[in-house]
Amino acid sequence: MQLTNSVRTSRGVPAETLDDIRQFDTCTIANAIEGFGVRLRNEGFTLPGLRPVTEPFPRLLGYAATWRVRSGEPPMTGNAYAERTDWYGEIERLAKPRVAVIQDLDNGRGLGSSVGEVHAAILKAFGCGGVISDGAVRDVPAVAAMGFPMFARTVSVSHSYAHVVDYGKPVKIFGLEIRPGDLVYADCHGVVSIPLEIAADVPRRAAEIRARERRILDLCRSPEFSAERLRTALRGDS
Repeated sequence: MQLTNSVRTSRGVPAETLDDIRQFDTCTIANAIEGFGVRLRNEGFTLPGLRPVTEPFPRLLGYAATWRVRSGEPPMTGNAYAERTDWYGEIERLAKPRVAVIQDLDNGRGLGSSVGEVHAAILKAFGCGGVISDGAVRDVPAVAAMGFPMFARTVSVSHSYAHVVDYGKPVKIFGLEIRPGDLVYADCHGVVSIPLEIAADVPRRAAEIRARERRILDLCRSPEFSAERLRTALRGDS
């Protein structure tokens, strides 16, 4: 395994801010981020294909701990995760809660599972609340029972030649570039990356969006609905 200086020490944002973010789904958080103009609207989120494996509607928020793995061919040295322990000290430099983010370098095919019951337990012990991967996972019932959400492309019965190529480098998961220490939020819709510089202000903006949407929804369900009232609501006029 190759360790790099890209693993950044992170103090994170206040726990209260994380709790506030969890009150909203990723769609509302993505809408909120757009209002700050810190990135293009076609960036910062995963493309379709990632799915929650362990439960229908999990929410997973934390700072990315990144790995790149392969499973299709034998590694040059060693043949099991247990032989690679040199990332243990590095992951502890990241703020908690952590999220394991694993890129499958075998073209995302997920030939072999990169996380199962044992490795989920190891990751959880290191402060990871769940895993996001563009490859495969397994032991779904057992991992679900330990309260460890898994988001992946697919499931695989075998780990094949699954091995760590490196740790602590930027990865790309379903089109989303993620660096170690990035704040990522996943649910049944996918993953959105939350810029740390605006994280503290995102919940307030999300609450404003939710309130506006609620007014529109209530109007659409009301017997007093009219096209003119809808136009007014969409403009945000009082």
